[in-house]
Amino acid sequence: MAAAWAAGVGLVVLLTITVIGWAAAPHGPFGQDIDHVLRTAVQMWLVGHLVGFGIPGGEIGMLPLGLVVLPGLVLYRSGRWLARSCELPRLRHLFRAALAIAGPYAAISGTLALIGQTEVVQPSVVEALFAGFALALVAGGMGVLHQLLNDKGIPKRRLLEVVPDRPRSLLAGTLGATGTLLLSGALLVGIAFALDYGEAAAITGQLAPGLVGGALLILLQLLYLPNAIVFGTAYAVGPGFALGTGTMVAPTGIAVGPLPLFPLLAALPDNGPAPVISLVALAAPFVAGGVGGVLTQRSAPTLVGEAAPMWGFVCGVGTGAVLAVLSLIAGGSLGADRLAEVGPSAWQVGLITALEVGVAAAITAWVANWAYLRRMRTDAAADGDAATESADPVETGEGLEADAATADASASGREDGAGSGREDGAGSGREPVLTLVKADPDTYVAAEDVDAPVLPAEDRGDVDDAPEPNRRASGRSAWRSRLPRFGWRRRGAPDVGDDAEELYGITYEADPESTAPEGGDGGDSGDAAPREPGR
Repeated sequence: MAAAWAAGVGLVVLLTITVIGWAAAPHGPFGQDIDHVLRTAVQMWLVGHLVGFGIPGGEIGMLPLGLVVLPGLVLYRSGRWLARSCELPRLRHLFRAALAIAGPYAAISGTLALIGQTEVVQPSVVEALFAGFALALVAGGMGVLHQLLNDKGIPKRRLLEVVPDRPRSLLAGTLGATGTLLLSGALLVGIAFALDYGEAAAITGQLAPGLVGGALLILLQLLYLPNAIVFGTAYAVGPGFALGTGTMVAPTGIAVGPLPLFPLLAALPDNGPAPVISLVALAAPFVAGGVGGVLTQRSAPTLVGEAAPMWGFVCGVGTGAVLAVLSLIAGGSLGADRLAEVGPSAWQVGLITALEVGVAAAITAWVANWAYLRRMRTDAAADGDAATESADPVETGEGLEADAATADASASGREDGAGSGREDGAGSGREPVLTLVKADPDTYVAAEDVDAPVLPAEDRGDVDDAPEPNRRASGRSAWRSRLPRFGWRRRGAPDVGDDAEELYGITYEADPESTAPEGGDGGDSGDAAPREPGR
């Protein structure tokens, strides 16, 4: 049903256009021409699918690319309708749904190719089957995919996340380079047509199409505009294009013969050397290569600097392949004799594009990847410096953090409470590390001597709720930030009572009578172990 609906809507639209054209031209009674009108509509439908047809002595292969938009949009809508009607449960059913549209649509296309045959016009049935299947598979599949993503609430950007990094980077680079080239071709055609607009108006006046015929003439030019953009891109790349046997429109020179009266052809330069201003377009492939190289590297940077130019060149090869396909479908024959060759040479455009864009993309990708690696090393060095500064207990206030390994090693060398396993800041290059431990429920002591009295229990606030020293650093930091500034003393005490706690083999207790004089070496309690000078 979706395939039949898509084919029917396209036929109705093209039949309407055909009837309007028939009404604007000299004709006989409608009853006598109805068969001719219907066959013409069918032939236009096939042309919209890029199906060529033969004529006496030649064939017509250069078809308007713009007409593909009509069946493509209708098939897209058919795919969405199919997805809504069938309620596909998984994204993997996308291919089945696309095939469900493409198969019947190809059969309809082949049937219409048989219906549209006359003694003069012979559409290719094989091309009709292939073109109908391919267009329905792509356009219908896109419609199914869009509807599935909407129904399941999946963002469209998530599609790129399932693609591996390297293919995604090459896809981004190829699309960026191809888009840059096509944009340069469009600018070239637009500027040339604007400069020769007077000649285009003169050609239109010679044709005298009238109101309806003028509207159809404008529509026909718009349908052939994508072909002209591809022709302009081939000119910017270098090979140029032909408008008949023995003709050439390229930066190396212009040589064309008599041309049909078609206003869009007014954009062509005169015979002779190529206009100097048009030579600026020759920079387009290298600009496109730069864009493609940057996008390829940015999407997936590589730590191997030698690999970046290779992936940039692969991006250029992909761009050349895309331009070759576009040149193949944009050109073709327009009849017999001298119009048998029209358009750019697909293999020449593809090869030269791959070389020009590939070399530029390789160089740009290498430079961009080198800059990325250099910035990464700089950031790593800056992070290392910041980490070193944050490790300094004097600068960052981390002096209350204990290093378990250092404390364990120090504990093994201690024989009494005071111990001698630590080195001072001058000897080790690091500041002394303090550890707060709880000696009894009301007092705290520290792992380093500070000549200051112990804070009474009633003035410590919520210090009793502090976590134990073996908790995570984040817990210690949380309660340490709430502690007031006060001094702690370490006491070596073999007999500290039942409430004393032991940390790394060292026992601590609070000094209830901390009266160390300023500049002294700690208290004078009888149970305190002697301390070394400067500790």
